[in-house]
Amino acid sequence: MTTLSRQDVKANSAVETKREPPCYYKTLVEAGRFPVNGFEMYYEVHGAGKGTPLVTIPPFLGLANVFPALIAGRQLIAVEPRGYGRSTDVDRPLSFEETASDIVALLKHRTIEQADVFGESFGGIVALQLAIRYPEFVRRVAVYGTALRKFAEVTRPESLAEFMALRPDHRSIQFQRESYERVAPEPADFATLFNKSGMMAGIWGGFSHDDLKSIKAPVLIAAGDHDNLGPRFEHHLEMLQIIPKAQLAVVPDAGHFVLNENPEKLLHLVAAFFDQPIPTVPFATTLTGFHPGETR
Repeated sequence: MTTLSRQDVKANSAVETKREPPCYYKTLVEAGRFPVNGFEMYYEVHGAGKGTPLVTIPPFLGLANVFPALIAGRQLIAVEPRGYGRSTDVDRPLSFEETASDIVALLKHRTIEQADVFGESFGGIVALQLAIRYPEFVRRVAVYGTALRKFAEVTRPESLAEFMALRPDHRSIQFQRESYERVAPEPADFATLFNKSGMMAGIWGGFSHDDLKSIKAPVLIAAGDHDNLGPRFEHHLEMLQIIPKAQLAVVPDAGHFVLNENPEKLLHLVAAFFDQPIPTVPFATTLTGFHPGETR
């Protein structure tokens, strides 16, 4: 285990002139690298509450997701998968399944028996991998802009074609590239990360119906009403019908990058989902109507 100081997690001097680095939150209590599966996974711990810890998993090419609005009363553990940001890499392909296994190893190391999980886009796939493969470690899951089937089946054909044609120096991923270069141990390795992540997306076959039906944890499926990059809206409706304890939240006037542009549009919904009690009162029907304490 490598523990880093606040100084260690500041901007990379090789690219610091490109853009002002993001400030480090006052909530940060620990940052480090955890040796697992042949590499060192970077993580940050924010907050000191005693509630159920929350693990956040970043999207395609993203860094550790830190959301102060979700820290009240709990610890937030933001991770960076292998090869992402400040995590080191090894010479083998990336996979969503391995990333889930790496996160479970970190939870075991920190003696965390159960956590909530919030994943954005690619991170949402990892979050559901955790719920399916390691259900004992997961209390609730929230995902945003996440494709739970093979990408070619649920995304718009034009979006998929544009994604497959991207190159590491394309303007559309300038934000992700410069963010990576500010903090990565080897800033020049962005092209390697880009290619590995793209290959991971290309070979992933999606979750089966049986996988999704097996999920025991409550799941919040969140989507932007103007997300033309992520899955088509009907995919989210389908997942709502398949996952046993699923809820659907549609964020108005929100695209794929709402967590970068206007995160509070989504975060209050996520916070309410993680904090709400398990309902014991059934939904009303046409025949029952509403009766206090009997229906909702």
